[in-house]
Amino acid sequence: METKPPLPPFTPESAKQKVRMAEDAWNSRDPDRVVLVYTDDTRWRNRSEFPVGRDQVRAFLQRKWAKELDYRLIKELWAHDGNRIAVRFAYEWHDDSGHWFRSYGNENWEFTEQGLMRRRFASINDLPIAESARLFHWPLGRRPDDHPGLSELEL
Repeated sequence: METKPPLPPFTPESAKQKVRMAEDAWNSRDPDRVVLVYTDDTRWRNRSEFPVGRDQVRAFLQRKWAKELDYRLIKELWAHDGNRIAVRFAYEWHDDSGHWFRSYGNENWEFTEQGLMRRRFASINDLPIAESARLFHWPLGRRPDDHPGLSELEL
């Protein structure tokens, strides 16, 4: 059976590791990579969309990253208990007209015993920002280990 360590029940260390692994996957902007951490029948709530299953999640992510250009994300552990993790996040992106945004949100995650995410509930708000107000300047892809996180950036 497919597993995605670290596995629940989560410790503070393993929950932080799971959050960073999710951040790294999302910063790849590769829907085929990202969907592999979700169950085949995963259920999501993301803004006004409710994808179910890996195929719908993949299509959702393809649409997302076609719209949200130069996407850079930081996630931070908020809380954990057993097989659940709560995360806060922020990401910066621009649209095809060059308008920049910082999107803030919270996610609640529930995992199977195998470490696959069964449920993901996200609440997200978008804030238009000037390009000069951007804080996430690393090259596209994984956030460097020495780049400040959300708390250090006071976001």
